[in-house]
Order: sequence, then C-alpha cells, then structure tokens
Amino acid sequence: MREILPALSRWYAAGEPFGLATVVAVTRSAPRGPGAAMAVGPGDEVVGSVSGGCVEGAVFDLATEVVETGRAQLQTFGYSDEDAFAVGLTCGGEITLLVRPVSAATDPAFGEVAASVAGHRPVVVATVTDGPARRGAALAVWPDTVSGSLGNSGLDAAVTADARGELAQGATGLRHYGPRGERREDDVTVFLHSFAPPPRMLVFGAIDFAAAVARIGAFLGYLVTVCDARPVFADPRRFPDGAEVVVDWPHRYLRSTETDERTVLCVLTHDPKFDVPLLEVALRSPAAYIGVMGSRRTHEDRLARLRETGLGETELARLRSPIGLDLGARTPEEVAVSIAAEIVALRWGGTGTPLADSAGAIHRPRPKSV
Repeated sequence: MREILPALSRWYAAGEPFGLATVVAVTRSAPRGPGAAMAVGPGDEVVGSVSGGCVEGAVFDLATEVVETGRAQLQTFGYSDEDAFAVGLTCGGEITLLVRPVSAATDPAFGEVAASVAGHRPVVVATVTDGPARRGAALAVWPDTVSGSLGNSGLDAAVTADARGELAQGATGLRHYGPRGERREDDVTVFLHSFAPPPRMLVFGAIDFAAAVARIGAFLGYLVTVCDARPVFADPRRFPDGAEVVVDWPHRYLRSTETDERTVLCVLTHDPKFDVPLLEVALRSPAAYIGVMGSRRTHEDRLARLRETGLGETELARLRSPIGLDLGARTPEEVAVSIAAEIVALRWGGTGTPLADSAGAIHRPRPKSV
C-alpha cells in the first residue's frame, strides 16, 4: 500500500474516485501477503499488485465495477485444476480481496490517513469485510484520535482498542466481533491494516560500500541513516536521495538515537577505534540485526576486544560477522545484495539455501520474535 499511496493521494485530492483492492487473507502459498494492494483510477490507470499477475485482470474488472456501483465486494481467488492459466493462483494458494470504492464521500478520512503514512506517523485502517455491518465501512485509528465509523459505537470502541494494540506490534490481519463489538462473537469481520513507521537502517562507515547498502536499504523500505565521524567521507552528495547523513562518532550517535526490534545496523568501518565502542553500544540495544564488515581474523580480534568491555557470549552471538550471505560477492553492489539477503533471511526465518535444494512452503510466516 505504501508504494501506491502517491497515486491514490493524487486521485483523491483531484476528486477522482477509484477502486481499491486489498489482500485481507491468504491461504497456503501466495505471492503477496495481507495488506498488498492494487487500485484502478481515472482513465483506467492501474497501480500496485495483489498477486504478481495471476488475478490482476479480474481485479481490474472488480475495481471498475465497485466504482460504478458504489458497493464494496469480497472476492476469493484460488488455484484452478482445470486450467492453471484461468483466473486463479497457479502457485496453489488462495487469496481473499476486499475491493471497495474510495472517494471523499465514501471515505472522508482517506486523505488524512495517506498524509500520516507519508509522514511516518502510525495509523491503522479498520475496514469491514463481512457481516451485518456495511462492507467497506472504514475507521481510521491513530494513537490519540479516530476518524470515521463502522456503523456502531460499540463496534467502533472495540475495534479502536484492538487497532491500537495491533499498531504497537505493527500487525495486520482479520479480527472478529459481534454486531456491537462483542469480543467472543464472530458475526462481523474487520480487517486491521497497520501502518507503523518504517524500520530504520543505520549504516556506520561512509565508505564506497555504504552508498550501495543505503540504496538497497531504501529499496527494502528502511529509513536509512549513514553515520561517520569523518566529514570528508560523510558527504550527502555521495549517498542516495532520502538517506540521512550524520557526522558524528558512531558510538555517540547510536547512544543518542532511537532503535527498536526492527532496526538493522550495518557496521562497515572495520576499524577498531570506531567499531569496538560502537558495537559495545549496539549489542546492548534491541536491534534486530547487527552485521559487521571485516575478515575472519579481524572478527576474532574484535571479539577479544569486546570481551574486555564486559560483553558476554550471549551478546556476542548476536554479531553477524563477516557480514552478509555467501554469494561470492565482490563489488559494492554485490556485497550490498548479500547483506540485504541476510537481513531478509533473518526477518522471515529463511535459511539462505537455494529454493531448488529445499522442500516445503516457499513463503514462511513471520517469526514472532522479529
């Protein structure tokens, strides 16, 4: 959804209604998860994707129809045994889509939601998908306010409380309620779509590899900061647009900035006077990933120095060093891909094994710890 919001905001501001299809549930293997979205706007302009191409043609027709009728639809697409190239998912999975019309009349809060997402302010959009409440009714929930209604004050109150809990976890999915928000009933199904601020990638060491890592980090959806104590290297002109560039001692900057369980740290300095004080701070932070560049000999020396600071083996085991997966990478861009691959594997519980050499599900559920 984030990727297509600029187009949606443009249509909405121009008073042009559009059809918005959102994946609300997935069964077995599917190319896109809950929250993936596709929209059809004025002049049949299409943005986004819900299945990687399997059902987009049918979704285009549905989105056009809901704009014409003003009525939201819930549609499930699955694998077709008779014809794998008919409307269906050739990967064998099943996705359920909510397709609804969006305009100032049907969704007065949409513009404010889009502005919040663009400004990295947390918000949840709760939308009725099924039940006696009006399908497509939307309620926007921020940490301190709400906008819109699902049609009943009791339902609004229950969904608001749950939405704020989901927002704290960055979770997206279906919840079930009674008609007035009763907790142990399932008459009404509501899709809670969380828009937490993007996770951070902190890159330490403004070397040539850092620019490539910053580019791929931004591509993966991270807010990227590059930090180096040397002003001649920490020059914003050397890094992609949108990357924050900070001139400071790495350990001092890390101690003063916010990190959480989604933050990834890429330490590319491979200089003890920079990386040992930095890692002493990093390994006591909640960061999800701490990758460090350097040879195996450098890594052993680094571990010895960190033990002298009082760090234990449990903390040291969090280090990913040498950084990245073994792809045979040589150039800065190739090394950046290997680092990104390791981060993605950690996030989703992947092994780094070629899929052709593995068995079982391709798309894993996200580990609860990440």
